[in-house]
Amino acid sequence: MSTPRKPRGPYRKGLERREQILRAALDVFSERGERGSSLKEIADRVGMSQAGVLHYFESREDLLLAVLAERDALDTEATADVMSPGEAVARTVGHNARQPGLVDLFVTLSAAASDPAHPAHAFFKRRYTDLGARIQEGLDQGRRQKQIREDVDSDLMARLLLAVSDGIQLQWLLDPSVDMTALVQAFNRMCAAAPVGDSDDPSPTGEGD
Repeated sequence: MSTPRKPRGPYRKGLERREQILRAALDVFSERGERGSSLKEIADRVGMSQAGVLHYFESREDLLLAVLAERDALDTEATADVMSPGEAVARTVGHNARQPGLVDLFVTLSAAASDPAHPAHAFFKRRYTDLGARIQEGLDQGRRQKQIREDVDSDLMARLLLAVSDGIQLQWLLDPSVDMTALVQAFNRMCAAAPVGDSDDPSPTGEGD
């Protein structure tokens, strides 16, 4: 079986240039957020004109979405060794706390994307569908291993976990003292199956007085 060839020539150079721009944009948005960043600063960092940057991205909005997609890919890679979807989200929000600009970009764009006419609408709709499905799959696996409670649908828990992580990020932008990781972990404990032998009976022995 032949090994797929890597892109060569101008096409390969174009991919490398696009990646260079994307990495510079990640750095800029991580530092300054959506409102404090400019296309000119990104272009300056890679030694190009703004028109040159837009040769690789159709618009500033297209570049913003590419940055968020790349952030999601890096988060997925960083949590590949985590079996629990809840713990993966807890690790991700902890990492995001060190990148306030990207959190600001995500919150700003996701809110604007509620408008079906917004350029980011399709991206976020697809993102929540795909991410929710992966989380649900992980929760179902946890159920089979008796680690996740069975009295709440895994689809509902997956949607709630996404709502918790996104809502916490907004609260954190307003008040940086909010401990995002601790709050996600608290939600994870609420989703965990009760240890074998536990009872709803408040009596320590499970018997009445």
